[in-house]
Amino acid sequence: MATHMSRCRSWSRVQRFGIAAYRKYSSGGGYPNISLSTPLTGIPKPVFASVDGQEKYETKITTLENGLKVASQNKFGQFCTVGILVNSGSRHEAKYPSGIAHFLEKLAFSSTAQYGSKDEILLTLEKHGGICDCQTSRDTTMYAVSAEVKGLDTVVSLLSDAVLQPRLLDEEIEMTRMAVRFELEDLSMRPDPEPLLTEMIHAAAYRGNTVGLPRFCPAENVDKIDRKVLHKYLRSYYCPERMVLAGVGIEHEQLVECARRYLLGARPVWGEGSAADVDLSVAQYTGGIVKTEKDMSDVSLGPTPIPELTHIMIGLESCSFLEDDFIPFAVLNMMMGGGGSFSAGGPGKGMFTRLYLNVLNRHHWMYNATSYHHSYEDSGLLCIHASSDPRQVREMVEIITREFIQMGGSAGEMELERAKTQLKSMLMMNLESRPVIFEDVGRQVLSTGNRKLPHELCQLISKVTASDIKRVTTKMLRSKPAVAALGDLAELPSYEHIQAALSSKDGRLPRMYRLFR
Repeated sequence: MATHMSRCRSWSRVQRFGIAAYRKYSSGGGYPNISLSTPLTGIPKPVFASVDGQEKYETKITTLENGLKVASQNKFGQFCTVGILVNSGSRHEAKYPSGIAHFLEKLAFSSTAQYGSKDEILLTLEKHGGICDCQTSRDTTMYAVSAEVKGLDTVVSLLSDAVLQPRLLDEEIEMTRMAVRFELEDLSMRPDPEPLLTEMIHAAAYRGNTVGLPRFCPAENVDKIDRKVLHKYLRSYYCPERMVLAGVGIEHEQLVECARRYLLGARPVWGEGSAADVDLSVAQYTGGIVKTEKDMSDVSLGPTPIPELTHIMIGLESCSFLEDDFIPFAVLNMMMGGGGSFSAGGPGKGMFTRLYLNVLNRHHWMYNATSYHHSYEDSGLLCIHASSDPRQVREMVEIITREFIQMGGSAGEMELERAKTQLKSMLMMNLESRPVIFEDVGRQVLSTGNRKLPHELCQLISKVTASDIKRVTTKMLRSKPAVAALGDLAELPSYEHIQAALSSKDGRLPRMYRLFR
């Protein structure tokens, strides 16, 4: 009986779809072979989105009466990222004790006029599936919240309160002092020296001014920063014309309406400030060297300890992100690439970049060779970080100086195209993330008043030629080097020798002749 029923079902399939559409599985069953390119009968005709040549979701910008800019980028989804970016960072602390931006980062989203504690803020955000964060850099402070779109009104109200109405209680400031001390201690103990070296190279390149001022609060300033100092700083820099309310994943009109409600007439707890108190200093590139002699032998103990390494970073002045040469420098940085000796992967991981091919592949004793590009509104720094055994520091420095000199040679067509493609790929991949889009929108509008869209940046990248790379490198090599050194520095060449190597044709260090070895 069961066999008869199975045959009837099979025959009905053959009658319905035809003999050719009937296939047998090895188990005896069958399935219909339906074309994926032929429309199904009885199904409504699909409606596809049309492209009118313009980006449908371009960045919209509105400036309110008090000078605050509101910028938004629509993005499909039920969650949004909204935040306030302030043109304020460690570079603006020349008249104040260094470390204020570091303190404000730790104090963010604490008690405010509307919320009694940080826990209250977090519980409010939880109702909308939200999280909050604050990050400071050398030139920007960013307060951000990601939450459901339905909670936009609550989010903007909370941001306004957190930025303009913080209580800054004595116990909160004391807790922040403890957190800062712990972070400073952790910074000097962690195996990864990158944050410390970045701090040192900026101090060397811009000695005592703007972006060369310390990003992390110096230990001697921890007890100097109190509510009075913070209010004085906030009065000067936290004013509407130095702020942008940016949002991704929301309607622009809705964001503007919330901004008018909560930020247009809001009076800060520290009172109104004056633009005359703002530090408008332009970054002065000085070059120089910052050395820290340190025992790195016990940085990472355990079953597989990291060997003792000496870390060197050498940098030269590049350009500001507002200049046309910024894009060629970004391509050059991508062409240099590099990474750690334990990285693995194909071309997508940068294994065909110069610092891999010319340095890590040829010199097995080098543990790291990576290129970095830091760019600001008035200057920039392109640097190479390298690590090796302390006994081979001199040789390592010469290898890096030779790579700098070889940047000025002609770039191969294939490596240039690869670098441009990789840069575009990285740009587009990063801009798939909502928080990254938010930061990009906020930073661009804060610094330039508008935003270049990804396809515009890709067009600029495509136009970069080998002659552009040679031109910007030649200009860069005229600047004095900035050097940061960390670890056992017995074999480190003198600053004058490094400068001479970068001024020579082949990048070699001057020969040293020793009477006694």
